[in-house]
Amino acid sequence: MKRKENICLAASAGGHLSELLALASSWKGRDCFSVTTTDVVRDKLKAYGNVYVVGESNREHPCRVLFVLCRCIGIIVKERPSVILSTGASVGCILCYLGKLVGAKVIWIDSITNVPRPSFSGRMVRPIADLFLVQWSELAENLDNAEYAGAII
Repeated sequence: MKRKENICLAASAGGHLSELLALASSWKGRDCFSVTTTDVVRDKLKAYGNVYVVGESNREHPCRVLFVLCRCIGIIVKERPSVILSTGASVGCILCYLGKLVGAKVIWIDSITNVPRPSFSGRMVRPIADLFLVQWSELAENLDNAEYAGAII
């Protein structure tokens, strides 16, 4: 039996979210839910289904990462996404790994600000990504398993 398509849109607030929202036409008419880091951007995401706010986290605050991880586990169990689409950062990385555990396809779009090499989160996700997109042709030329997608914004 084929699993119902359910797309997880994952991005930290700020530039990561701006890049993700620039792609909104690509998921129009599909079942989606969003995961982000701050309540301030909730209204920007409401149009795309359920919105989950998990809080900020990064590698410099491991306790926060654990808190966000626990919240993300609950979201993945509840929503059972078939696709994770993320522009980063930490929350996207966490959701990509959790999504893989439940059989989701992972699409990662690394930030346009990363020219010489992928972001830290991008480097972590790249080995499990089904599609790893970068916004600089020079970067794609130097990476296996990366495709140049052009600039989003």
